[in-house]
Amino acid sequence: MTDALHRDAVASLTAWTPPDSAQAGLRDRYLEHLAGHPDGMTRESYPDHLTASTLVLSATGDRVLLTLHAKARQWFQFGGHCEPGDATLAAAAAREAQEESGIADLVLDPVPVQLSEHAVPFCDPRGGVHHLDVRFVAVAAGDADHAVSDESLDVRWWPADALPDPQPDMVALVALARRRAGAQSTSSAAPSSTEPGGGSRWAAEE
Repeated sequence: MTDALHRDAVASLTAWTPPDSAQAGLRDRYLEHLAGHPDGMTRESYPDHLTASTLVLSATGDRVLLTLHAKARQWFQFGGHCEPGDATLAAAAAREAQEESGIADLVLDPVPVQLSEHAVPFCDPRGGVHHLDVRFVAVAAGDADHAVSDESLDVRWWPADALPDPQPDMVALVALARRRAGAQSTSSAAPSSTEPGGGSRWAAEE
């Protein structure tokens, strides 16, 4: 994993404005982890490592595209481990979303929308792994066709207010993502460049 990805994660999280005190505490936890682990972006960092994920919204913001994870057998946003070719956290999130949804032209906001630390028992045979997930939001075109990857049992659109497994963490993610998307769509003058942690233009990740 490149030093550039590690530096990007530190810079993005340092500049990020958390929505509440709990998220601020998680941001500090992530930064502490990265400060003590040069390999903290990789799955080789045991028992904790950063991951990247994306909640995909419909163009109108009233639906979310979720994957039925093959191992967890729960409905989640798209996401997973960072890979050597990922230059930034946002690029990792976009790549995972594109690979797992089959939608090539997702429009991703490169500023994180939520952090979530959670145990992942199937990540390592030793057990005890925690994913320090950095979550983003992307919008799909109204006529975008999706697919089901090998990591999924199903991929399906769900009403944003009628999730298949409305865990508090997911409900909060959907609310934050819709708020972010609504603010961006009603903004009359988006910045011309990305500002980590603050206002940003939406950018399609290559």
